Amino acid sequence: MKSQNNLKKAICIIPARGDSKRIPKKNIKDFFGKPLISYSIELALNSKLFQKVVVTTEDTKIADIAREYGAEVIERPKELANDFVGSGDAVKHAVNYLKSCGEVFDYICTIYATAPLLQLEYLKKGYDEILKNDAKMAFSVTSMPYPIQRTFKIKSDGRCEMFTPEYFTARSQDLEEAYQDAGQFYWENLDKEFTDIPFGRDSIPIIIPRHLVQDIDTLEDWKRVELMYQALKLNGK
Repeated sequence: MKSQNNLKKAICIIPARGDSKRIPKKNIKDFFGKPLISYSIELALNSKLFQKVVVTTEDTKIADIAREYGAEVIERPKELANDFVGSGDAVKHAVNYLKSCGEVFDYICTIYATAPLLQLEYLKKGYDEILKNDAKMAFSVTSMPYPIQRTFKIKSDGRCEMFTPEYFTARSQDLEEAYQDAGQFYWENLDKEFTDIPFGRDSIPIIIPRHLVQDIDTLEDWKRVELMYQALKLNGK
């Protein structure tokens, strides 16, 4: 891989914790004949963007499956594998571990284990954008399905209250579009530091169509992503 001037080294890190609550063993649950995590591993390997594809996990079964599908494994400390620790801490631990072994990279891409809809073209676009721009991060985003200015909450007494009631009479087409984290990949330039929050001025959004995005947190989410995946296969994706 070459940028305009220098050979750049990139690593893919896939965080995969074993103790998922709402969908037990979610990261290795069967998804159309293969463990869910295998889709992320295979896409990363086939992309040819990375010198190394690593899974960080505390779970021996996940580790075995990761190796079976061609990834290397870094053992995640138990204290970084609970409900109160974000995946970013596990990724940072993996980077520091590799650095202690003398392996230094210019770019890192975190790919979630729960991204079977991720398409190679968007992963490559993120890499291209992080190479040519003065940004810390390039990450997957998608548009909100409904104007956030028209949303409301339900109060403790069961009644509604708009977050921004001044937009109640506004037409949807007149409201500014909003975006959300798509939860698929996060490219980072390791030579840069954040000067803002990650979803701020230091980051480039890679926009992914909503029909290619689905969080998998509940069994309802799982069923929905199965239907989406089947529809994509019927259309040759």
